[in-house]
Amino acid sequence: MVTVIVYSKEGGYRLLDQQELLPRISDEKHDLVWIDFDAPTAEDTRFLSSYFNFHPLAVEDCVTETLLPKIDDFGDYIFLVLHGARWGTEDRFATNELNFFLGPNYLVTYHDLPSRSIEAARERCLKNLPSIARGTDFLLHEILDRVVDHYFPVLEQFEEAMEAMEVEVFADPRKETLNKIVTLKKEVMLLRRSILPQQEILNRLSRDNFAVISPKAGVYYRDIYDHLARISATADSYRDQLGSTLEAYLSVVSNRLNEIMKVLTIFTATIMPLTLVTGIYGMNFDYMPELHVRYGYFSILGIMGVIVAGALVYFRRKKWL
Repeated sequence: MVTVIVYSKEGGYRLLDQQELLPRISDEKHDLVWIDFDAPTAEDTRFLSSYFNFHPLAVEDCVTETLLPKIDDFGDYIFLVLHGARWGTEDRFATNELNFFLGPNYLVTYHDLPSRSIEAARERCLKNLPSIARGTDFLLHEILDRVVDHYFPVLEQFEEAMEAMEVEVFADPRKETLNKIVTLKKEVMLLRRSILPQQEILNRLSRDNFAVISPKAGVYYRDIYDHLARISATADSYRDQLGSTLEAYLSVVSNRLNEIMKVLTIFTATIMPLTLVTGIYGMNFDYMPELHVRYGYFSILGIMGVIVAGALVYFRRKKWL
């Protein structure tokens, strides 16, 4: 679906048909235009090359999945690839790729999955609230600001998952617990790999002299950079916390194994004297003093019971039990 929103000082916001678009973009004196490609088709993708004449490599980055955020300056426009955050249906962190072409009087957004940030900005435009009115660079700022803000609920999901993980580690650590810790740690690393390059991109947007970003708008991009720095620091703390949780899991499992080994060792040490006694009286000699004693069998059982009781008392005094 392609949505075209045009702003003019005389008429405010209004929707345009895709065919009416080209004359308004070709002349910088005309209105400000925002074109959103939501789940675009192959024909929509060709529209990027034929009407906008964007660089083929940039169009290719839109079509194919770009794992890392990037920024390219083509002089009269810049191309951005950023990643929004979402908590997937399987309780896992996932990213949503967003592509932006920012020109002097237009902004093109291109994304395969629905974006809450773009939908919110579109609603503001249709309600005739100020966003693109100050320029397409301010509209891009508004979208990016919402994209970054949506990382904070995801951080809360991470925090809740880690708290549940810590409870499970000390209450009932199992093999599945280790898999959960490793999986969550991988997701935190994915979060860091998504945030760190975007920090650099926002830093460039706020400080470099891009022709399509005014100095007034650059100040607002610095605020987004500060938010990303906060998210990055939080992700680092989550990584360290998960490392501590992993160490705690290994320690708890090791202690549990030690307890099991201690019980087995005590059991073995208790049985060994009994095995010695039964082994001696199991030898096939004809002349053994106790073999023909009337109550020898019960005496030996009593002696074995005394040995077991004595061993347990000894272990108890040593605080091994």
